[in-house]
Amino acid sequence: SLIGAVGGQGIYAIERPTRTLSAMLSQAGGVTIEPEVAQITVIRGNKREKVWFQDLFQNPEMDIALRGGDRILVETDSRAFTVLGAAGTQARVPFPTQTISAIEALAVVGGLSSVAADPKGVFVFRNEAADIANQVMGRTDLEGAQRMVYVLDLTRPNGVFTARDFVIRDQDTLYVTEAPFTQWNKTIGAITGTLGSAQGLANSTQALTGQ
Repeated sequence: SLIGAVGGQGIYAIERPTRTLSAMLSQAGGVTIEPEVAQITVIRGNKREKVWFQDLFQNPEMDIALRGGDRILVETDSRAFTVLGAAGTQARVPFPTQTISAIEALAVVGGLSSVAADPKGVFVFRNEAADIANQVMGRTDLEGAQRMVYVLDLTRPNGVFTARDFVIRDQDTLYVTEAPFTQWNKTIGAITGTLGSAQGLANSTQALTGQ
């Protein structure tokens, strides 16, 4: 049986031309979502295995032979990351491809804000497994998921290359800090705005009292 994002959902007989997973998907009209984010799940009894649609054709060994009773589910990749701060857009963004780097993730949301962002402060917040956290921190005593923060400085000579090689994972949060002058302008704006409001109130009071 085939369900999900396929051209024709239903129950199909396994015949010689359709005995493999890719052939059966073709028989059902193919996938109806973007191939880059399509995931194929095969459920056989109590076992469940998942493969990317593109990997199915790039790696022939993944194109398994089907058995009676197999269930095939085609669905869109559900992974997403969040972008906050001085970026082009602040939003929760679905993964557009199987893998995406920090540079590509920023490009998806319009890059850094040209008038507000500080390229020295691109932070990636992530929950890391204990074994990875121990390697990063050079420790051996950490247990359980650890909250980690990675800093990417795009102004360094190899900063862009580092960000290009840094792979974003599911549920990551990218935060772009504001440049110092932007924070300064906000502070000055708050002060001058307060002074302006106070001066306006004083003028209104004088007008009411006739002084």
